[in-house]
Amino acid sequence: MERVSEERGSRKIYVVIAGGGKVGSFLARKLTEKGNAVAVIEKNERTCRELAASLDIMVVQGDACDLKYQEEAQVGRADVFAAVTGDDDDNLVACQLARVSFNVPRTVARVNNPKNERIFQMMGIDAISSTTVISELIEKRASLGDIITLYTLKKGNLAIVEVDIPEEGSDACCKPVRELGLPKGCVLVTVVRKEEVLIPHGDDVLQPGDSVIAVTSLDQEEYLRRILTSRS
Repeated sequence: MERVSEERGSRKIYVVIAGGGKVGSFLARKLTEKGNAVAVIEKNERTCRELAASLDIMVVQGDACDLKYQEEAQVGRADVFAAVTGDDDDNLVACQLARVSFNVPRTVARVNNPKNERIFQMMGIDAISSTTVISELIEKRASLGDIITLYTLKKGNLAIVEVDIPEEGSDACCKPVRELGLPKGCVLVTVVRKEEVLIPHGDDVLQPGDSVIAVTSLDQEEYLRRILTSRS
């Protein structure tokens, strides 16, 4: 058992992530960028050291399906437990352990085989797969918050991101969506405007203060943000 690094402070929420691979590391990075406290439980020693070197988080080397490693990661104080390994069985066991042993209020699991989603849901675990994540995002946005909006798809190749248009507006507010020059493969899924949830079309124009949910490749995420938020 090894705690590679730890940082505690005054943050928004505390999230423990089971799995430090491409999906887990991306999720950890995005959550910490938003000011949340994060811990990752990962079996692979090299992956643990890379995470500890690149992120200011707690990293625990071990099996998230084992009670002692969840204790090491302080799952008992977690607001959310997210299991995002590539193994559905491990994700189910880890989430159940967090729920039963530590009474974590919300558990979220990456489901690699959509056929397993029903099992996770029956166990009270928020199951997310690439075939359902968009509808889950819209239906549960208020309760899942950052966990859903930052969740990566298709083993880390795509991501759902949330971009807030500045209250003072941006260049994107001056032209229809079809003329924004969005990156190839980027799709605007929905726009949250005050109390409304809108599905954007080519002729629609974004407004100051809109919250835009989009699916994009990871390498185009920052470019997308610049398009939506920059001002001349």
